[in-house]
Amino acid sequence: MIEIPSDLHPDLVPLAFLLGNWAGAGVSDFPGAEKCNFGQEVTFSHDGRDFLEYVSHTWVLDEEGKQVRPLETESGYWRIDKDRKVEVVMSRDQGVIEIWYGELADQKPQIDLVTDAVARTAASGPYSGGKRLYGYVNSDLMWVGEKATPEVELRPYMSAHLKKVVTPEEVAEMARNLEDMPDDGIAFFR
Repeated sequence: MIEIPSDLHPDLVPLAFLLGNWAGAGVSDFPGAEKCNFGQEVTFSHDGRDFLEYVSHTWVLDEEGKQVRPLETESGYWRIDKDRKVEVVMSRDQGVIEIWYGELADQKPQIDLVTDAVARTAASGPYSGGKRLYGYVNSDLMWVGEKATPEVELRPYMSAHLKKVVTPEEVAEMARNLEDMPDDGIAFFR
């Protein structure tokens, strides 16, 4: 279920499905880089202003699903206008800053983004642009990223399936709201 916080900026209501803490796993595969499974934690938050704050941490997983080492960290800000156009400013620990533009699909929680500008430090690897698709599917957040370099044409390189993480505070709130449940708990479902 998508909840809309009362203090969410009105312009951000169409992006409310992104809010929260997410965790899951995915696959990374790009020519010249290590092919691996990865774990991911993502947070979309807000402070009442007209943007969502985004932070993502990924790490390489071994065959048993245990963390081996950090893979990539990125952070940024997401906005949407009245015509459902989305803009994202993102920075990555690899020395890359990106501006993404796209749009929220009509009648479904899906966002297609394409890089408009890329700035790289001297230490960053080759990168010329990308595409991303985010979707809210059966209460999960899924995404796929495509990447291009001067040597490699645009192609998929990462994708993940994330589930909403419930914080201890959210569990406590759920417990406070159980007052209306019948004593036996079963009658609630009749």
